[in-house]
Amino acid sequence: GRSLSIRLDAVDTVLRRSGVSPDGLAAAVVALTGPVTLLSDVRRREADAWHDAYTPLTEFCSERPELADWGERVRVSGLVRRLARDPGSARALLASAVTALRSLPADPAVSLPAFAARTLGDAHALDDGTPLATLVHSGVRALTGFPDGTGAEWRREAWACAGLLKDALSSTVLTVGLRGTPALDWATDSGEPAVLTLRQLTRTPPRQAPPVVRVCENPTVLATAADTYGPDCPPLVCLQGQPSAAALTLLRHLHSHRAKLLYHGDFDWGGIRIAAALLRRVPWHPWRYTTADYRAAAGRSPLAPSLTGTPATAPWDPGLRAALSELGVRVEEETVLDDLLTDLAP
Repeated sequence: GRSLSIRLDAVDTVLRRSGVSPDGLAAAVVALTGPVTLLSDVRRREADAWHDAYTPLTEFCSERPELADWGERVRVSGLVRRLARDPGSARALLASAVTALRSLPADPAVSLPAFAARTLGDAHALDDGTPLATLVHSGVRALTGFPDGTGAEWRREAWACAGLLKDALSSTVLTVGLRGTPALDWATDSGEPAVLTLRQLTRTPPRQAPPVVRVCENPTVLATAADTYGPDCPPLVCLQGQPSAAALTLLRHLHSHRAKLLYHGDFDWGGIRIAAALLRRVPWHPWRYTTADYRAAAGRSPLAPSLTGTPATAPWDPGLRAALSELGVRVEEETVLDDLLTDLAP
């Protein structure tokens, strides 16, 4: 056979009788391999080491009771054990995470690499995919109450909520008719649209908010409104598709200052998904964006293209999904542009 089983007490007896190891098997093993550590002792020391590894987190959560639940989730979820190889690495990881979180939220806002360099001594310490970035990002969401999600845009938004700007210049949002900063005041007085970056919105957000702000999906709506009404154009924000971190930052700011947000988008499955994603992040009310509005617009659009893609649910109007499936046509914002412009008339 390829294996052999033998009783250890039999081996011990043979070793003693033969004189090879008068003190038996245990003494022979020590002589051949060195001192033997009991597995129970190893496990106990490892458990103690892991307990000590969480000391930085435990102390930090005692200082910041509002993060106690997050700290407990980190401990019981096994996140740190997945990110760190051993208790020593885990303690170092947690100590660095605590160092970063103690300095948040950042005010004024600062770029993520600059914050990492200043706080952790390494500009790349919080780059995507690093164990430290994963842990600190988790803490940032607990600190700010930012909802769970996925994707690069979601990560960028969460960092921005804590005053950490990742790629703060490429994330932009289109507006017209807004006031509250010298640049916005100039653009509005000139009747020109403005492009706001995430950096601008986190550093110098508008000082005021109008009672009502309309939000659209496509730039054509905003550009035509600016052409039509010039300096008299009411406040309008354009998402340009999926809501960017800059757009969400602006809309959250306006909502927090009691502006009522009215939203319109394309009547197709992609437009419904964009609107639903926005609604999960910022409260809004439909602007000609209900089942009745879709049926009316589709009835006036005999050449509307066929609806394609996977159906989606409209949380603000559950009947909208059934209507789109029934009529089977898509109605883009440009198709109802005249109606939207009528609503925007000063």
